[in-house]
Amino acid sequence: PAAMTTIAPGMVTREEFEALRQQLALQKANYNESLDTIWMLLSTMLVFFMHSGFSLLEAGSVRFKNTQNILAKNLVVVTLGFLCWYAIGYPLALGIVDSPNEFIGGTGFF
Repeated sequence: PAAMTTIAPGMVTREEFEALRQQLALQKANYNESLDTIWMLLSTMLVFFMHSGFSLLEAGSVRFKNTQNILAKNLVVVTLGFLCWYAIGYPLALGIVDSPNEFIGGTGFF
């Protein structure tokens, strides 16, 4: 008869161990991706709150008759900043390129 490998209860074979190790590596990569996404969303939220706080600071620093203009100006600044990031910043930061070692992105404009 062929030689049989006996394994004690609770032990795993080398193949099972490698499969478990690969599965753990994949789960770790997914976990790290999730943490990166949460951090970016939190940072974005903090920046938008910073803009609203700065709007309140500026509104409190001008006369009452100019408050509406200051708040509208800050709303326009945030809106234009978002649109510029969408149109130009995101493709430069994360645009797919032929060579992954490039410093700047090159696709995805508009």
